[in-house]
Amino acid sequence: MAEIQTTGAGSRIADAGTESHHDEHHSKRWLILAVIGLAQLMIVLDVTIVNIALPDAQKALGFSNGDRQWIVTAYSLAFGSLLLLFGRVSDVIGRRAMFLIGLIGFAAASALGGASPNFEVLVTARALQGVAGAMLAPAALSLLSTTFTEAKERATAFAVFGGIAGSGAAIGMLLGGVLTEYLNWRFTLYVNVAIAVVAIAGAFTLIPRHPRDADRPSLDIVGTVLVSLGLFGIVYGFANAESHPWSAPGTWGFLVGGLVLVAAFVLWQTRTKHPLLPLRVVLERNRGGSYLAMFLTGIGMFGVFLFLNYYLQEILRYSPVMTGVAFLPMVAALMFTATISTTQLYPRLGAKPLVFVGMLMAGGGMAWLTGISLTSSYATNILGPLLVIGVGMGAVFAPAMNAATSGVETHDAGVASAMVNTAQQIGGSIGTALLNSLATTAAANYLVGKNKASQVVQANAAIHSYIVAFWWAAAIFAAGAIICGLILKAGKPDPADPDAAPAIHA
Repeated sequence: MAEIQTTGAGSRIADAGTESHHDEHHSKRWLILAVIGLAQLMIVLDVTIVNIALPDAQKALGFSNGDRQWIVTAYSLAFGSLLLLFGRVSDVIGRRAMFLIGLIGFAAASALGGASPNFEVLVTARALQGVAGAMLAPAALSLLSTTFTEAKERATAFAVFGGIAGSGAAIGMLLGGVLTEYLNWRFTLYVNVAIAVVAIAGAFTLIPRHPRDADRPSLDIVGTVLVSLGLFGIVYGFANAESHPWSAPGTWGFLVGGLVLVAAFVLWQTRTKHPLLPLRVVLERNRGGSYLAMFLTGIGMFGVFLFLNYYLQEILRYSPVMTGVAFLPMVAALMFTATISTTQLYPRLGAKPLVFVGMLMAGGGMAWLTGISLTSSYATNILGPLLVIGVGMGAVFAPAMNAATSGVETHDAGVASAMVNTAQQIGGSIGTALLNSLATTAAANYLVGKNKASQVVQANAAIHSYIVAFWWAAAIFAAGAIICGLILKAGKPDPADPDAAPAIHA
């Protein structure tokens, strides 16, 4: 795949066959972006689209409240723990092949889930969706980085992709509400089949086959087992914390075990001849800082989606559809800012100032949200913070994704892309559990000595818990701004080479 421009002198030389391939498909690159964007939308939609349908699914299939969380957790467990594996496999077998396998698998798993006769089949289908998502996500991002190599076009493509990644959860809530309210909960799964069919047709038609890379890596079996089990333990531990105390062995045991396995994985990567995740990919400051930005933003952004969703539905009594509509201004602000940041500002400034200012703005929006009360209105107390948060996250997502996948050798493109998704997914899992735990504790403390039978007291306790979560999310964004600002290099990318390091170093 010699069409990528990378920092190594040898990797700039494109052979004639690949060059003609590039010319043949160059005019179709924006259609290819549409196909890749469609696949990415499907992946991020499924983090939230099923959530709103859960009450209806629970009534239809008759499973308990305790079992309900596994409809969500099964997806994130499989997705988060297998991303690095399939990122590397896509480097081995080819990104187009992995992309198509992932799309077909996602469609099949979604069809199975939509037709589920019982809880067990639904959970299995959600886990299989997670497996297919782990195939799709890194292949989609690495295909994006190999399709767009000219600096200005690459910036536009990453702006679109980053906007989808940042807003997909909110779009999922809206679409999930519409499908559940006007059709049936099963259509929150069936809709993926329609999306996948369009994407499969587009991928077969538009995405070119490339000659096998002679330098393609071998698969690190030991590293694969260590990191997959380690990430599984971490995601499972945090997911378990949502319904069990942190002191429960099923929570801390999995967390400690996961961290030990990940530490063993890092040690193994320094010793094996063919590492699954070459440490050069994450230790370069711009890429490492970008992965950290995606991780911390993943933690913080769930404070918006999770607790504002509760507030709108449980306190202000919004319907599922109206709740989804309420998030649309944030989505619009995020998409607009992602486009401007990546096409206009990133080429001039680099990632550092955008990520720094973006995280500060997202944190400021979270702090603004702490003004909610029983009598708040959407226009006065919610719209403004959502717009600020959208602008902030738009300034982080697209530039961070661009910087995180720049400067990698061709044979590392898949695993570098997988790290972006892994950072965001693990951050989201941690954020959901951590903020939920803090909010639950805050609500319990608020109720001490008060009349628990009073609906007003219960509502105020819930609002207090949301405010505590928003303050913590604001603190996470503020800390992220400082840490990422210190790690990322100053200076703009070399306009002659979108994959080059910044021209000016800190």
